[in-house]
Amino acid sequence: MAGYILLEGGAEFGGQMSEPDRRAIELVGGSSASIVIIPTAAAPDNNHRRAGSNGVSWFRSLGAQNVVALPLIDRASANDSSIVAEVKRATLIYLLGGFTGYLGETLAHSASYEAMLAAYEAGAVIAGSSAGAMVLCQYYYNPAAKKIVDGLGLVPNTCVLPHHNTFGKNWAKQLSQLLPHVVLLGIDERTGMLDDGDAGRKVGWNVYGQGNVTLYRNGSPLTHKRGETFIDNFLHV
Repeated sequence: MAGYILLEGGAEFGGQMSEPDRRAIELVGGSSASIVIIPTAAAPDNNHRRAGSNGVSWFRSLGAQNVVALPLIDRASANDSSIVAEVKRATLIYLLGGFTGYLGETLAHSASYEAMLAAYEAGAVIAGSSAGAMVLCQYYYNPAAKKIVDGLGLVPNTCVLPHHNTFGKNWAKQLSQLLPHVVLLGIDERTGMLDDGDAGRKVGWNVYGQGNVTLYRNGSPLTHKRGETFIDNFLHV
């Protein structure tokens, strides 16, 4: 049985982000979960060590005992056999935010991403915040290049609008026009959507954290609040 997907809107590692992250840890074994932090998106401005360390500290504060930030920072390291092996063994793989285009290009068609898929198929949680969530979808908006790019495709027919309650909502009109048959996922900061279904059964997505998740279909928004469950395969627009 495949694992779980956790998409977060940004401003991670604090406050009510403990809700989705604790739930993700619970799904894959609790304190004994094997967690790897992927800091690739923070590498272009040489911030990956600090960002990775913050991720390790955060998950340890939630009770996880086996957490490591991997030095996956470029195409070479994305295909490094030792890093690939650690990714494949992990039960929770967390992609940090930062430079969206760089993250997507680094992971696309890499051995590390194939290892993520293998871990997911074995039951792992694949999680991403902001840029990390964006690249997991079929499409993402690269704000630096101001264009739509093919993502990794783990969540089909979707495109994430991160930081939705601050600046992300400003992308909705433009992206609805550029991607008319795609579901836009507007995720507020310190908020996550996790496909852990109802009472542990994978029949839908639950909203955790501080804010809301807003789905746009053909430009029309539908908001789901914290604590709500929604069923959606995203293929019907």
